[in-house]
Amino acid sequence: MSVSPIIHESWKAALKAEFAHPYMEELKTFLVEEKKHYTIFPQGSHIFNAFNSTPFESVKVVILGQDPYHGAGQAHGLSFSVQQGIPLPPSLQNIFRELVSDIRCPYPKSGDLSHWAEQGVLLLNTLLTVREGEPYSHKERGWERFTDQVIKTLSDQREHIVFILWGAPAGKKSALIDESKHLILKAPHPSPLSSYRGFFGSKPFSRTNDYLQRYGKAPIEWSL
Repeated sequence: MSVSPIIHESWKAALKAEFAHPYMEELKTFLVEEKKHYTIFPQGSHIFNAFNSTPFESVKVVILGQDPYHGAGQAHGLSFSVQQGIPLPPSLQNIFRELVSDIRCPYPKSGDLSHWAEQGVLLLNTLLTVREGEPYSHKERGWERFTDQVIKTLSDQREHIVFILWGAPAGKKSALIDESKHLILKAPHPSPLSSYRGFFGSKPFSRTNDYLQRYGKAPIEWSL
């Protein structure tokens, strides 16, 4: 894994002050040491994939996940997304069930959500790395502070973004968002453990497009 993963210039500019904080250097040192002893996901070139796929000025929607998938071949730096040819994780299966129900599109054949990212959907995890087979193994190392600042910077410097917050941890991030300027959509997490408590039927995809069109923005083509 590269010790200096590439990140889009627009995000470098927007987060310049954050990258200068000492905790980011500490986080980098931690990741270098982790790599010596463990397999880390996603691979180094994909750590900032969400930012490289969706430049700062292009963000229209944020879908917030937790930490990357921790199985081989799954994580590629986009929340909830898996690479081409990888079986769909249960949460993504439920996301697609809601997608089909909400906008009446065919069930997607692939779990790669890059098509969404390219249209302005920032697929952001609160943690950007994880050890293989150990969920939340990189919590409280600095990623939370970094991604909180990402959310706050978008809220402060942009207008009319839809923040899709699934599950209680994501829902708490609403405190970082100016609701007078943006739309916050909260629902239970799409995990099989919680999806039946209100995720199904929440219609995040059509509600997002309704809001974007209300403010003169092109809707997201959600079909994959």
